[in-house]
Amino acid sequence: MLIKQVILKKRPEAVPSADNFEVITREMPQVHYGEILCRNLFLSLDPYMRSQIAGRHISGTINVGDVLQGETVCEVIKSKNDDYAIGDKLLLQGGWQTHCVLSPKGARKLDSCIEPASLVLGILGMPGLTAYAGLKYLAEPKAGDTIVVSAASGAVGSVVGQYAKLLGCRVIGIAGAEHKSAWLTDVAKFDACINYKQESVADGLDRLCPNGVDIYFDNVGGETLDAVMWRLALGARVVLCGLMSQLNSLERPAGPNPATIIKARATVRGLVVYDHWSKMDEMLNLFIPMIASGHIKYCEDISEGIEQAPAAFERLMTGQNFGKTIIKL
Repeated sequence: MLIKQVILKKRPEAVPSADNFEVITREMPQVHYGEILCRNLFLSLDPYMRSQIAGRHISGTINVGDVLQGETVCEVIKSKNDDYAIGDKLLLQGGWQTHCVLSPKGARKLDSCIEPASLVLGILGMPGLTAYAGLKYLAEPKAGDTIVVSAASGAVGSVVGQYAKLLGCRVIGIAGAEHKSAWLTDVAKFDACINYKQESVADGLDRLCPNGVDIYFDNVGGETLDAVMWRLALGARVVLCGLMSQLNSLERPAGPNPATIIKARATVRGLVVYDHWSKMDEMLNLFIPMIASGHIKYCEDISEGIEQAPAAFERLMTGQNFGKTIIKL
């Protein structure tokens, strides 16, 4: 039996392109005792993978010739592990490939009530948990707070804003396209959105947040982070989640001016989702009925076929995706 895999062909120097990857075909590895053979159904593409390729991520490094890592929804088609049966649907680290053979340590069996199953890669998975735990436990929102979210139409940012609205906050998003801004205000019901392609973030904040920003959920860093930091309200909380602005750069940017933190008496906290795995069921119990009732919306950017993964990743890393980036296999 043959499987298709995507390997790293050469390290990108800046923005990754499809040419940095190669789709190969190889023989299926044998399934040994304790292992399972799975057919991957959906593959998640995420910005942190760029840090893995650069050797800067806490989850490990992708070297030239390696198969790219990534979460997948999969179906067991052969099992030599007593805990897993043929037909089981799982969430695990299946990688950029059509099939995987592995010891299922850390695999999560999927509840059949979650439909479509791809949601466990987005709003009901790691991005959803990131949004939930970061907002609730690090930002500590209160009704009436003004919260600003960067990369607001992404898998994390869109959930942060919608959850904040349900908690009684006033929510301002930052996005880079008119259709993304429209979705955020018309569908996700953000109070407003700054399109940084049409006006500067600083001008947008001055217009929409005249009394300052109580919570900033940062997914990008760089100039956007600096602009918001100068406009924090007294007692503001800042959650540092993502580094989109510097993932494609070899140089480390200068940090925010400490004066912005001091004058606002602000609290700044770093968010690593791995610290909050114990809250996964708590998040699911809250979000599943909210999705079913329509109180939380989601958007998926789906491409079909493992061959499309390199191009889809390039779109993700250049901000051309819209919603959670997924490959349907």
